[in-house]
Amino acid sequence: MFEKNVGGIDKILRIVIGALLIVGALLGYGVWMWIGVVPLLTGLTGRCGAYKLFGMNTCPLEKK
Repeated sequence: MFEKNVGGIDKILRIVIGALLIVGALLGYGVWMWIGVVPLLTGLTGRCGAYKLFGMNTCPLEKK
């Protein structure tokens, strides 16, 4: 379906920021912090629909 388009530091930042936002939501800092699910999932799967839409790719090319 979608090819991986998130890689490297981008992936790590998405996972960390997403996890921190979810922790904030669990601690009661606001319902809006559940938005952290989006960067967490895109970081874990390596696929970002917005990157696909804008033709962006931070994932290194795989050698065949």
